[in-house]
Amino acid sequence: MRNQTSRRVAVLGGIRIPFCRAHTAYRTCSNLDMMSATLSALVQRFDLGGAQLGDVALGAVIKHSRDWNLARESTLSSGLAPETPAFDMQRACGTSLSAAIAIASKISVGLIEAGIAGGTDSISDLPIVYPDAYRSVLLESARGTTVIEKLKPWLKLRPRHFKAVFPGVIEPRTKLSMGESMEITAKQWGITRAAQDELALASHRNAEQAYAGGFYADLVIEYQGVRKDNNVRADTSLERLARLKPVFDRSAAGTLTAGNSTPLTDGASSVLLASEQWAAARGIEPLAYLTYAKEAAVDFVNREGLLMAPAYAVSAMLAEANSTLQDFDFYEIHEAFAAQTLATLAAWESPEFCRDKLGRAAPLGAIDRNKLNVNGGSVAIGHPFAATGTRLLASLAKALHEKGSGRGLISVCTAGGMGVTAIVEAA
Repeated sequence: MRNQTSRRVAVLGGIRIPFCRAHTAYRTCSNLDMMSATLSALVQRFDLGGAQLGDVALGAVIKHSRDWNLARESTLSSGLAPETPAFDMQRACGTSLSAAIAIASKISVGLIEAGIAGGTDSISDLPIVYPDAYRSVLLESARGTTVIEKLKPWLKLRPRHFKAVFPGVIEPRTKLSMGESMEITAKQWGITRAAQDELALASHRNAEQAYAGGFYADLVIEYQGVRKDNNVRADTSLERLARLKPVFDRSAAGTLTAGNSTPLTDGASSVLLASEQWAAARGIEPLAYLTYAKEAAVDFVNREGLLMAPAYAVSAMLAEANSTLQDFDFYEIHEAFAAQTLATLAAWESPEFCRDKLGRAAPLGAIDRNKLNVNGGSVAIGHPFAATGTRLLASLAKALHEKGSGRGLISVCTAGGMGVTAIVEAA
C-alpha cells in the first residue's frame, strides 16, 4: 500500500497450552478462557505488559455467538495495552496459520511493526442451539407489539422444538463428514491401513521423544494442572493400532480409525511476529523468518478430494520461491488424518498428478520421511481446529533455530477444500 520494498518478517516465538482431548481437562473452559491464558503467557514471556502492538489476529472454528469479538476480548485480557487492536478470522483448520500470514503481510509492507497471531477451539464447550422453528416462535413473539401478539406465537410450541441441535463437521455441499471424504481419497490413492498406522505410530513416538528431550519446555505452558498434551501415547504400538476398528467406513474396506485420525481436541496457541527493527529495539532474537505463503482451494464437490488443496498450494508456493520439494530440513504437514498426509505425499510423487493437475513437467518427488513432523504430528498432539497453524509455526521456528540453519515447510489442509502453506527460514 506504500509501494515500498517488503521487509523480512521475524518469528520471535510462540506459546500454547497443552492440547487435550475433548471433555477431559478443559471441559469447563471456554475459547475465551484458553485464548486469554495463552496470550497472557506470551505477553509475559516477551515482557510486553502494557505494550501496544500493531494488531492481533485470532480465531476459532466452533464459536458461541457471545464470542463475536473473541480476538479483541482475548487481547484485552492479555496484559497488552488496551489500545492494541485485534480482529477475528476463520479459515477452518488453517485459521491461525492464515492469521499469521495476515499479520506478517502487514509487517512486511510496513503497516505495523509487530503483532500476534493465534487460534483456539473447544469441542467441550459446544454452542448448542435449538431448531429454527423454535427460534421463529421466539422472534415472532419478540416482534409483537401487544400482549396478545407476544403470547399467540407460543401456542405453536411443540415438544420437537426442544430437540437440541449440535454443530456438525458435515460439508453442506456433499453431506459427507471430513472422515468420510478422506476415506474416499484414501481409496483413490491406494493408501493402506498399515501405512496409516505406521505414520500414526511415528507421530506418537516423535511427540513423546520431543517432550522427553525438553523441546516443548518453553513452547507449552501449564494450564488447568496439565503440562503435556494428553493424547500422546508413549506406549502405543502397531499391534494396538491394528486392533482398532474403522470409524468412517465400517466395512472391511475401511482404513481410517480413531488411532490414525486426529482426536477431537481443546486448546489454544499463539505466535509473536515482528519486523527486525522492532525485535532489535526490544532485544529479542528472531528464531526464524516467515518468507513465503500460499493459500489454495479445490473443487472438492466435482473434481478433487476434500483435503487435497495443500498439494496444489505447495506446488504454487515452491514455484514462487524457486525451490524444490527437497530443499527443506523440516516438513510440518498437518495430520488431520494419517491418510491425508500420505495422500499428499503420494500426489507429489505422482507423474500423472503433477503433470495433469499441477501443470509440472516432472513430479515434485519424495521427501525424506525422517524430516517429517519430527516433534510429533496432529494425530498424537491433537487438533483444536483453529490452534494448529500457529502450533506448527512456533514449533518449526524453534526447530530451525536449534539447528542453526535451514528451511522448513508447513502444509495445512482445511474443511471446505482449502489449504494453507508457508515456508520458514532460520534466522
